[in-house]
Amino acid sequence: MKRRIVMSMLAGATLLASTLLGAGPARAADVPAEFGTDWHDPVTAAPPVTRPGGRSCEVTVARAQFRDFTPYRGTYTPPGDCGDRWSKVVLRLDGKVKGRQYDRLGYLRVGGVEIFRTSTPQPSPDGIEWSVEKDVTRYSDTFRGRRDVEMLIGNVVDDTYTGVLDVNVTLTFHQGRPDGKNSPDRVLTLGRGTDGATTLTTPRNSERLVAEVYATGSGGGCEEYWYLTVPDAAPYSCKAGQGPYREVQISVDGRLAGIAAPFPTVWTGGWSNPFLWYVIPGPRAFDIKPITYDLTPFAGLLNDGRPHRVEVSVVGVPEGQTGWSTPVNVLVWQDEQRAHVPGKLTAHRAGDLADSSSYTPGSEHRVDTEGAHRLTVAGYVDTSHGRVTTTVARSLAHTSEHRWTDGETTDALEATWTDDESVTVGGRGPAHTTRTHRTNTMDGTTTLGTGDRLRTVLTLGDRATAVETRGGRRTAWSRLDDSYTGEATYTANVPRDQRHAVGTTRERYRLHGSHGCYDRTLTTVQGVLTGDRRRC
Repeated sequence: MKRRIVMSMLAGATLLASTLLGAGPARAADVPAEFGTDWHDPVTAAPPVTRPGGRSCEVTVARAQFRDFTPYRGTYTPPGDCGDRWSKVVLRLDGKVKGRQYDRLGYLRVGGVEIFRTSTPQPSPDGIEWSVEKDVTRYSDTFRGRRDVEMLIGNVVDDTYTGVLDVNVTLTFHQGRPDGKNSPDRVLTLGRGTDGATTLTTPRNSERLVAEVYATGSGGGCEEYWYLTVPDAAPYSCKAGQGPYREVQISVDGRLAGIAAPFPTVWTGGWSNPFLWYVIPGPRAFDIKPITYDLTPFAGLLNDGRPHRVEVSVVGVPEGQTGWSTPVNVLVWQDEQRAHVPGKLTAHRAGDLADSSSYTPGSEHRVDTEGAHRLTVAGYVDTSHGRVTTTVARSLAHTSEHRWTDGETTDALEATWTDDESVTVGGRGPAHTTRTHRTNTMDGTTTLGTGDRLRTVLTLGDRATAVETRGGRRTAWSRLDDSYTGEATYTANVPRDQRHAVGTTRERYRLHGSHGCYDRTLTTVQGVLTGDRRRC
């Protein structure tokens, strides 16, 4: 084979999820010499969603079999026996698929609000089952009324790709007092203006606004693995104009309001090697978390009762090229004591966007990329409890080194993304500040050797540190470290029974902080779960 095997075969529309459960680990003697026709159900080391005690009610939201690109449509009805105030709402997807199928992307919308986005595992011929849970309490406002439901996991079923995606999605409502900090009063979606632009009309008494964007590069093109794209001058199969730097921006009335680094998701067909992901998916592959932007500094501007243009764009995508989906929800906290909360945007400082990719030719081609951007916005609102000021500062940085040989028989990437954010809220009493430092890493090499033996070695990291202070004193903190390592080899361009695939994978998920400790490590060999260790 002279050309690089496609790094991912994700296709379809858009959906979501988080914690997967499986059987206990096997003894070493049970591990086969190579992958067979069946393997362990998908499992991740991420923690399960905690559930409060007391009364709960379950509602089925969607029950569907996805064979093509026809959405499931139904109606959601609120639970009759659990009131309309909940301490927690938990979404759960249970899925099963057998045969042959690629990874697919999907979404779930209730009342137009996207509450869930995920990708799917690839099945064994004998079939797999998987489950995903997500805390969706922040969408409680949406769940209080009867709503239309739309769900789609775009799929292709024919004589070759036989896997039908059979899924069931439920919501479990736990009665209790909601947490006002994490439960907004309203959840809004964007409208469409007469000129075709996306618009937002907020309640006039909004005192806090947070936008969330489920940004995913997908659709079968190179934007599925945007982190591997190169400038047009480089001889590589995925070109993207300037290079691999991507940044998800949100604007209000044409003014930059938020910047963020997209998460470098590796789907379950990624890096040319599905044997890396059959049991343990990459971080967030089943739980596609939204990017969040604190838009509170713009509340005074938005609270005039008129529609305002709110648009999302992805920096780095060549003009006219598709491949990104960016649905937006806006979470709103209101001042119940006032019909109108006035305010003003007081500061807006956007740094110059740095985006540089340099190509070095040779027997081993190389592209080095550096990117960075800064944005600070500040504003105030005059609420019934006094003037509240909000300052949001965000700083992004990206570095990567991409190396490959002619024919792309060796293809390697080492990359780091950082996204630092500080939100300071001042009013009566000491100021409250939340500082979050996010780091994502990718270090991998795929090599096609003698006899078409394809070997992939890959390490992924998803890390974040958050610290809350009030008046300069620390009040809460957390540290997340989700690390994945894998190595898998198989014979390419032959039928499944001739691939002679072997592979080992490992995930360690650590979450420590003022609210406790969680630490779990999973290990697999040839599709068998051989280790499941908990340290907290």
